[in-house]
Amino acid sequence: GNQVRAVSMSATDGLMRGMAVVNTNAAMNVPVGTITLGRIFNVLGEPVDSMGDVSTAAEGTLPIHRNAPAFVDLDTNLAIFESGIKVVDLLAPYRRGGKIGLFGGAGVGKTVLIMELIVRPMQAL
Repeated sequence: GNQVRAVSMSATDGLMRGMAVVNTNAAMNVPVGTITLGRIFNVLGEPVDSMGDVSTAAEGTLPIHRNAPAFVDLDTNLAIFESGIKVVDLLAPYRRGGKIGLFGGAGVGKTVLIMELIVRPMQAL
């Protein structure tokens, strides 16, 4: 019938039962490419880091749900993720593209370390 079940990704102020809606027939898209490096986005692909809008003219956007890349397109070279933090790079190096986990009690710096792993490589560019 004429029923829609959806999850709102933003505020629903003023939305009420029986309102007319428009089907865009499009997936949710987010910016991609080098313009996104060092930026912080929300789930809708909107920048939330107070560094201005993102121009998607050069590299465009891609849908959040798409097929995985072909196996032949994947990079199989093993490389170390150079964080720029001497203790991490020397004592517990992370593999680029791998998964890592941090364990520790309250107040030991897990969040600080993750934030540094995000920010430091961008500062090196």
